[in-house]
Amino acid sequence: MFEIKTLSIIIPAYNEGKTIHLILDRIKSTVLISNVKKQVILVNDCSKDDTEAAIQTYLQQNKDLPILYIKHEINKGKGAALHTGIEHATGDVIIIQDADLEYDPREYNLLLKPIVDGFADVVYGSRFMGGRPHRILFFWHTIGNKFLTLLSNMATNLNLSDMETCYKMFKTEYLKSIKFKESRFGFEPEVTAKVSKIPGIRIYEVGISYYGRTYKEGKKIGWRDGFRAIYCIFKYRFIG
Repeated sequence: MFEIKTLSIIIPAYNEGKTIHLILDRIKSTVLISNVKKQVILVNDCSKDDTEAAIQTYLQQNKDLPILYIKHEINKGKGAALHTGIEHATGDVIIIQDADLEYDPREYNLLLKPIVDGFADVVYGSRFMGGRPHRILFFWHTIGNKFLTLLSNMATNLNLSDMETCYKMFKTEYLKSIKFKESRFGFEPEVTAKVSKIPGIRIYEVGISYYGRTYKEGKKIGWRDGFRAIYCIFKYRFIG
């Protein structure tokens, strides 16, 4: 068994004024196993819409939810927002949560359980395993995700089914021991490559739901990020 007192939830936000209050409501209503408490770290990456106003309104109306709010004065990228969140995390375990509604906080317990039970140090939430709901969207996007996961697995000798998933949960000591460099979406292959190098690390995977959104609905990752991910897979596994 591994005692977890607090789960740090890191939320990078960029132009999410329409959904930020909804995801925070879901986090607030989620009851975690083993009486685990929540620390929400919300990093606004210099949004250009009304994200700032939406967050300030939420903070005023929901003082019972512990939220550490940090704002970047210039846009630095999702990875940079995560670096900021990791730096300020004080919980025993950290999970990454996008500010949209693609991932369901009510499934935190699925990822927590292997850690609480003493089996895992890191848990990935896979969109491609298990019998949970999965929105049907882009064929080539799915092929791209699976291709990147295959390359990552070849480089790390892991057998993940979804390296690019947002839902990654880590014991804090391991995540804070890593020096990160990627400021955009290259964070996903970078963290996977660097975690895989930690001696004796125990990585698990559980099936999760996925309520994907279209680019019209606000999806941000594009083909350029895919090429950067390929570069990162090999750079951080074999070079640095």
